[in-house]
Amino acid sequence: MNIPFRFFVSAGLLAATALTAHARIERNVEKTFTVQAAGTLRLETQGGEIRVMPGADGVVKITAREKIRANTDAEADDLLKKLDLDFTQTGNDVTAIAKYERKPIGFNWGSWPPVQVDFIVAVPAAYATELRTSGGGITSGDLNGRVNARTSGGSIKLGRVGADVDAHTSGGNVTLDAARGEVKLGTSGGNITVGRVDGPASLSTSGGSIKVDSVVGALKAHTSGGNIRAGVAGPLKDDCVLSTSGGSVRVTVDKAAAFRLDASTSGGSVDAEGLTITLEKSSRDRSKLAGSVNGGGPLLKLRSSGGSIEVKTL
Repeated sequence: MNIPFRFFVSAGLLAATALTAHARIERNVEKTFTVQAAGTLRLETQGGEIRVMPGADGVVKITAREKIRANTDAEADDLLKKLDLDFTQTGNDVTAIAKYERKPIGFNWGSWPPVQVDFIVAVPAAYATELRTSGGGITSGDLNGRVNARTSGGSIKLGRVGADVDAHTSGGNVTLDAARGEVKLGTSGGNITVGRVDGPASLSTSGGSIKVDSVVGALKAHTSGGNIRAGVAGPLKDDCVLSTSGGSVRVTVDKAAAFRLDASTSGGSVDAEGLTITLEKSSRDRSKLAGSVNGGGPLLKLRSSGGSIEVKTL
C-alpha cells in the first residue's frame, strides 16, 4: 500500500504537537532572609528570568517562580522531584540556585528543562549582585553595589548602579541607565544603550549599535555591525577609541575639551564642527582628519569601515 509522503509529514507534526503542547503550571516558592549590612546576592537559574529590585533595608526576599510544562498537578509533582532549588545564607550573603537534572542523551521533543525557574528578588539598595541564567533576561533596578550579570539568550536591563558593572549576553540588547564605577558591557547579537558613566567604559557588540549619552572617563566602543553615538562630558581624562566595521560614528565633545583627534574611514567622509584644530601634516582629506584640538591632550581615535565620521561640540 502506497501512503502519500504528506501523510507522514502531517502525522509527524501532530506527534510533535502532542508531545510539546503541555499546559504550563506555575508555583511559587518564597524565602525571606534577615541581614544586618550590605552583602552579595548570588542567583543562578537555567532558562529562567532574573529580576532584582531595591527593597527594605535588612531584608532579602526571594520569590522563585516555577514554570512547569505539565498537564496535571501530579505530573508537575513528578517533574519537580528532579529540580534542585537551594537557598543559603552566609553572613549577609544570600545565594539561590535552581538546577534541573542533566538532559537525557538522545532525541527529545520540546525544550529543556521542563521546569524553568524565574527569580524575583528584593534586596537592600547597598547590595552587590552576581546573576546567571542560561536563557532568560536579566533586570536590575537602582542598586549601589557592583553588578555582575551573564545570560546566554536574553536581554540585560540595568538601572542606576553605584559601583562597577560587568554584564554580557550572547543574544540580546544591553541597557544601563548610569554607573559610577568601571563599566564592561558586551553582547553578541544586540544593541548597547548607556546613559551616564563616571568611570572607564568598555562596550562591545558583534551585531548592533552602541549609544552612550555621557561618559567622563576612558571609552572603548566597538561594533561589527552598527552605528556608534557617544557624548564625552567635560575634558577628556583619558584616551577614547571608537570603531565600527559596518556603520557611522558620531561623537559630541565639550567645546573647551583639549585632545588629539585621529579620525579615519574607508567608507565615507570625516566632518568636524565647532572644533579648533591644528592639523598634522598630510592629515586632512575627505576620509581622514588628524590634529590637536585646543592644544592637544588624550587621544580620541575614531574608525569606520563602512560609514561616515562626525565630531561636533555640545
